[in-house]
Amino acid sequence: MSESIDASPEESHHQPVTELVAPSRAAEIMRKLGGRSIVLVGMMGAGKTSIGKRLAAALHLPFVDADVEIENAAGMTIAEIFARHGEAYFRDGERRVIARILGDGQRVLATGGGAFMNAQTRERIADHGVSIWLKADADVLMRRVRKRPNRPLLHTRDPEQTLRNLIDERYPVYALADFCLISREGPHDMMVEAVIETLERGLDTLPRLQHESPAAMTSVASPALAPARADATCVPVELGARRYDILIGTDLLRHAGSEIARIAPKSACAIITDETVARHHLPTLTASLDAAGIRHASIIIKPGEASKCYETFADVCDDVIAARMERRDIIVALGGGVVGDLAGFVAATVRRGMRFVQIPTTVLSQVDSSVGGKTAINSPHGKNLIGAFYQPSLVLADTDVLATLDPREFRAGYAEVAKYGLINDAPFFAWLERHHAEVFARGPALAQAIATSCHSKASIVARDETEQGDRALLNLGHTFGHALESLTHYETARLNHGEGVAIGVACAHRFSVKLGHCAPEDARRVEAHLKAVGLPTQIRDVPNWNFSAGQILDAMYQDKKVEGGALTFILTHGIGQSFIAKGVAGESVASFLREELGT
Repeated sequence: MSESIDASPEESHHQPVTELVAPSRAAEIMRKLGGRSIVLVGMMGAGKTSIGKRLAAALHLPFVDADVEIENAAGMTIAEIFARHGEAYFRDGERRVIARILGDGQRVLATGGGAFMNAQTRERIADHGVSIWLKADADVLMRRVRKRPNRPLLHTRDPEQTLRNLIDERYPVYALADFCLISREGPHDMMVEAVIETLERGLDTLPRLQHESPAAMTSVASPALAPARADATCVPVELGARRYDILIGTDLLRHAGSEIARIAPKSACAIITDETVARHHLPTLTASLDAAGIRHASIIIKPGEASKCYETFADVCDDVIAARMERRDIIVALGGGVVGDLAGFVAATVRRGMRFVQIPTTVLSQVDSSVGGKTAINSPHGKNLIGAFYQPSLVLADTDVLATLDPREFRAGYAEVAKYGLINDAPFFAWLERHHAEVFARGPALAQAIATSCHSKASIVARDETEQGDRALLNLGHTFGHALESLTHYETARLNHGEGVAIGVACAHRFSVKLGHCAPEDARRVEAHLKAVGLPTQIRDVPNWNFSAGQILDAMYQDKKVEGGALTFILTHGIGQSFIAKGVAGESVASFLREELGT
């Protein structure tokens, strides 16, 4: 969760920090932490040390600066360690020192800028602490670090560009922290108060804190509860008793049986998939279930959006019942967004609710539809109008299965990835602008993009599961996109969901410009990036488009976000600055659509 707070780590104040937090507030935070440490992560100059010291004093905890501990252990400065032994040597020592600190009891820990980039360190922090990312813009960081010459990574010909490169590399990983706060210029006390408020409000969304004693945190997790693939990235979706994990990595499909047996021992499985996915991946899944001793039945539907209908839904429900699946058994959704939405709604309704596991097989479903518990089928009146909020028990996002996607489907999924940067993470969008070729090459950058997207959505869902507030931001571009899909009768040969989102996102930015919310250069930048990866950005990019502005507007009035007959849009103040705009005048929308269509 992100708070826009002005806070300068350079400004000094001398009031007693213990006066910042009343004893009762501090005691309640300590109770919720359950013995865990508070771990501050972020770039050099973000204020981790100065804010950390005051936070520790306010909560009556010891404060530790990891960099100071490393220097004490080595008997030399960090700059000297870099000069004599190199960065790899330093990072290994950093990992070991942080592991030791976290095992020494509860404290406030300020980590070095590169520490959180290490997967083992992130896991250690998750086991023993709560992580808070102090996020600052490049200009703010540069002003601060110029005052200190002891930054070995900035000893380059162009320190400012080096810093920006580090931001592009690190911010998508920092986004995996439990909480995020914006660090700008201002007094320390405001930032300490922002951290306190975030902990008070946010710790309740991390249910592992409510059920573990300090002793339990120092022990190794039971093998029966540990994921079978230790090398997979795990993104938790924190929803109290309904908490679940998203596992992201390679070769997960082949281990699906052991993962399902781990969370649902002795359960049977009804696999819902489509004909295309079944040809590619169903044998691997069934072999994995056989190896785990899990009884299973396969239900295969026609591919495409047309299967999200009453008739298919009824047929699949009957097939699940005919397969003698019981309430404690598992529905497995093996496929893209259509399969996931349909299977999730089946799970929510058959026997008044069965558990289900999402195994998404497209980029779009791995970063969006499989996460967050939205399940639905379509109505002739609009998309996803019949459904339920119903969370899965597990999501397995196997990046290997994406090798079978055709280029068009891959691009469609990328539209949702870009959306996460445009909602509230400008550094992630900038990272995509630099690294989209690597993402499309389906190398390590793809897994990183998926993990960042999932964490972004998981954070929003944990705060607003049923879309009563800022979860609506995830619909950036969708009011436009869903209307276009509805008018084309969900004919994916003409327009698939991701293409509709791409056009919708571009339209949302141009509409924001028309209404005076957004700078034209930001809208042009969004459009340029979407075009660079081969996505459509104009309504007339839809093949054989023959609908009027009035028809688009009529379709928009069937959108789920319509309240009291008034339109709601997700608009933007710029890259990464989206907001919910309620009560948008229909004539303003119609005028914009006429301009877009040239009519």
